[in-house]
Amino acid sequence: MTKIFKFTAISEGISYIVLLINMLFIKPSHIDLYKSLLFPIGMTHGILFMAYIYLAFIIKDKQNWSFKDLFFVILGSIVPFGTFYVEKKYVVNE
Repeated sequence: MTKIFKFTAISEGISYIVLLINMLFIKPSHIDLYKSLLFPIGMTHGILFMAYIYLAFIIKDKQNWSFKDLFFVILGSIVPFGTFYVEKKYVVNE
């Protein structure tokens, strides 16, 4: 389950970065391309975000996270590049 969480954390972080790139760089200059990319990128990111939160609650006991640690793991999904930090600092391989 830890490997699945690590994969999801990295994938969610990448999808968040791609979504931000689409909003910040593509939107101002290519509005049609922006609109065609927004739904698939947004939907992918949304599914990965929900999977990340769900898996965080599932592996909380296995990783011996306190409530404070779980809070920072979940907060990492909101901050850009946060999931990469969480994956390195909080997830212990078994």
